[in-house]
Amino acid sequence: MTRHLLPLALAAAIAFPAIAGAADSPPPRIVVTGEGEATAAPDLALLTLSVMREAKTARAALDANNDAMASVIAAMKSAGIKERDLQTAGIQISPRYNYTNKPDGSQEAELIAYQVTNTLSVRIRDIDKTGEILDKAVSLGVNQGGGISFSNEDPTATVTEARKKAVADAMAKARTLAEAAGVSIGRVLEITDQNVVPPPIPMNAKAFDAARESVPVQAGENSYTVQVTVTFELK
Repeated sequence: MTRHLLPLALAAAIAFPAIAGAADSPPPRIVVTGEGEATAAPDLALLTLSVMREAKTARAALDANNDAMASVIAAMKSAGIKERDLQTAGIQISPRYNYTNKPDGSQEAELIAYQVTNTLSVRIRDIDKTGEILDKAVSLGVNQGGGISFSNEDPTATVTEARKKAVADAMAKARTLAEAAGVSIGRVLEITDQNVVPPPIPMNAKAFDAARESVPVQAGENSYTVQVTVTFELK
């Protein structure tokens, strides 16, 4: 009898690790992506305004630019824009050359002027004044491309609504896929989310030229989109 028990004991010892290994393996799972969107009326207008001036010397170009930008900033303040909502976004000084082709195929560069560009970021909290402020800025010397966008100072509630919709969308997709496969979803194993923010609307030089006469501005609605990736356990 002893000869028969030893092989059985050995077989049982070998089977237990196999069972333990099966228990340690990850459960079947499904990964889905859901998307949710919510909208809100904006309460902030964000402008990027640039002034460019050109002169024979860098000093003269900088002085002319300083005078023009000072007038723009003064106009912003007179329209009710606070100091905290005005920020210099960049100043660039660059030479401008005229290139002439020579008989040997090379080029001769002649320095003809210096260009100075000063860019100002403006937050407008009374968005009904956006058109008026932009018109003033262009009239006082803003002559380069910039940008305009409409935002919300605190979009938390709107983003939360979009996030809830995204999770509900992911759960609906998971149920549909699971039912089609003849299984059911279990507990949630992991959730990650990503906010999608709309980019600013670019404005080129032609847009600023048109703005010299009138600036009809429509704020519309801001759309906040959230994408979530949810991993579900499958039963």
